[in-house]
Amino acid sequence: MPSELFSATTGKTQKIIQNFTHIVGQSQAVNLLVQAVMRERIAPGYLFIGPVGVGRALVATAFATVLLETDNESLDNLKRRIRSRNHPDLLWVEPTYLHQNKLLTVAEAQAVGIKRRGRPQVRLEQIRDIARFLSRPPLEADRAVVIIESAELIAEAAANGLLKTLEEPGQATLVLIAPDQQTLLPTLISRCQSIPFRRLSPADMAEVLIQEGHGEILESPEVMALAQGSPGSAIASWQQLQTIPSELLQQISQPLTNLRSALELARHIAQTLEPESQLWLLDYLQQSRWQQGHIQGMEQLELARKQLLRYVQPRLVWEVTLMNLI
Repeated sequence: MPSELFSATTGKTQKIIQNFTHIVGQSQAVNLLVQAVMRERIAPGYLFIGPVGVGRALVATAFATVLLETDNESLDNLKRRIRSRNHPDLLWVEPTYLHQNKLLTVAEAQAVGIKRRGRPQVRLEQIRDIARFLSRPPLEADRAVVIIESAELIAEAAANGLLKTLEEPGQATLVLIAPDQQTLLPTLISRCQSIPFRRLSPADMAEVLIQEGHGEILESPEVMALAQGSPGSAIASWQQLQTIPSELLQQISQPLTNLRSALELARHIAQTLEPESQLWLLDYLQQSRWQQGHIQGMEQLELARKQLLRYVQPRLVWEVTLMNLI
């Protein structure tokens, strides 16, 4: 947090800023939100735009804390309820899968062992839940807060349904979190105030990773390069790396010398790794080869990624890709 935000601040301003002191590397976003609260010019809709893993959800949580704070509850208790999504004036919406007529978040689907090939969505039923949630006045705070994660995954019908809510949110503020504006309907963008989020500097990356207990990631140049200034992505990549068998990782990191070894490795990858892990492995392999100065084969690796995303048979994709890398 830059020192200028703390200069000449007392009372209410200091109290607001304290909710954001744990945010690293996003001073512009924090400053815009703090100024909006101080000037009592809180918009009905915000669009938090920036890469995954740079603190958008953290800032959204801190912003919700500011908006839901009252004199009747301790700040620690309020933060606890917000973290657990257990506040009557907060609705946190995530993309879901539809399974046996039930909506399951990605975490819920993984917890019950449901494997999905497609992407989750923010569905029309969830947008209707938002409308019902906002149809009543806030129960404890001065306003209600709705936060929609991965807003780029809002289905088209759901996005159209959200427009009316953004036009007339009542005593509420909606926050949409997305990677960029190109993934959203222009009509949604026009109804929200955009708050930009940036990739973190190496120093800020190190600070966050050490704070989160992942300082060892700083010793992995491939993972740090993959993260591109996103601590969340660095942690996710590091955790993904730990799930890849060391033997397989060693095999794919070595130059392939013959057709047989390429075909055996392709079979091993397709049988051992889940689709998401295979996509990550392609990214890791690209970054590793780039750092080693092996530029040849990058086009084949990128083509493999596109084919896996289109659900082409994984073993076939890896066979063709690895044969082209010999």
